[in-house]
Amino acid sequence: MKKIRILSISFDAEIQAYEVPAFRGAIIQKAGLENILFHNHLGKDSFVYRYPLIQYKTISKHPAIICIDQGVDEIHHYFEQKNWDIKIGEQTIPMKIHSLNMNQFTMQVWDKKWHYNIRNWVALNQENYKKYNEMESMAEQLLFLESILKANILSFAKGIEWEVDKVIQVNITEIVRSGMVKLKGNKVSAFSLNFTSNVFLPNYIGLGKSVSTGFGVVTSLKNKENDIKK
Repeated sequence: MKKIRILSISFDAEIQAYEVPAFRGAIIQKAGLENILFHNHLGKDSFVYRYPLIQYKTISKHPAIICIDQGVDEIHHYFEQKNWDIKIGEQTIPMKIHSLNMNQFTMQVWDKKWHYNIRNWVALNQENYKKYNEMESMAEQLLFLESILKANILSFAKGIEWEVDKVIQVNITEIVRSGMVKLKGNKVSAFSLNFTSNVFLPNYIGLGKSVSTGFGVVTSLKNKENDIKK
């Protein structure tokens, strides 16, 4: 069992999903490059390979920041600036808070299942993409994706220092959409799908690759009252 804090902040402005990397870069510049949790870079070509505790995304077109545990303690580096406004390209974006929610969650493996959607989940690396396409049946592909999603949940658990002591169950119930998305200038395969798990996952955390820039966003299918866009 592990208790974590999550601070969800969305802003009044509107941006497109493809602008999230620029939004992230602008926030990093405001907060200061010396504050590593904002970007997980140690230097120009050196990275901290860990689950991002500050994530950037869009929620109903609003730019949003999700801060997890230590990320909650670090976000003040941005908000202590006299001017919160950022620039994306030539456009100045006024950063007035649209919604702010602070919650604490108990992370554990339960005896019940929750229903989720995950959007633009980048599950497959180059090697796994080849394996996936060589599989002969949809059932085999689903089992393969479920094993990857389970591994992604375990990576999230490791990132928040939660020691999982029971078997995590993941079942994909529907593939809503699959196709290619642009990631760092390259086209990669991504899935939007519904699944169940015996792990409670807080709204808007990311799973899979590039979660810091809005990929793999998880939302509950049954607990919409906590939706920060309301």
